[in-house]
Amino acid sequence: MSYAQTNESNRELKISDEEKVILFAGFSIAVIAIFLFLARDIILRKKTTYDKQEHESKKDRTYEKYHSDWGDDYEEIGKRGNSKQEKEFRENITNESLPNYYEILGVEMDATYEEIKKNFRELAKKTHPDKTNEDSEQEMIQINKAYEILSDEKSRENYDKYRNVS
Repeated sequence: MSYAQTNESNRELKISDEEKVILFAGFSIAVIAIFLFLARDIILRKKTTYDKQEHESKKDRTYEKYHSDWGDDYEEIGKRGNSKQEKEFRENITNESLPNYYEILGVEMDATYEEIKKNFRELAKKTHPDKTNEDSEQEMIQINKAYEILSDEKSRENYDKYRNVS
């Protein structure tokens, strides 16, 4: 029997059951292929340890910022200036407990990054618990926090802004 035979008198297209199965299988394969093509990023994306952990950024919906193709200009509406660090600064100001990180590191307010780094390293050598054999963990934590804030331009700018408010 030939495929898709036509009857000259009726001009009807007759398709056998075998041809229907082949057409259905081909259509099904095409639909599955299209689905797999569209979902390839989701299927092939490897889960990292970060993805498996619970983070604040996932809870307040900024998680997508770091895992999307939208670019660096993504900003959730109403969340401007509400970083964890800024929240901490505001709370410390209201409690009047915002430490003077410049004083902790022993640098002036207009100190350069190199000066901050130099003083941090000197203080770390002097106060590190492994070097001094004393209980200086809290002091080391303060020094690390001060360096973390003052060594980053944006963090330092935010710190100065909140420090000048009080």
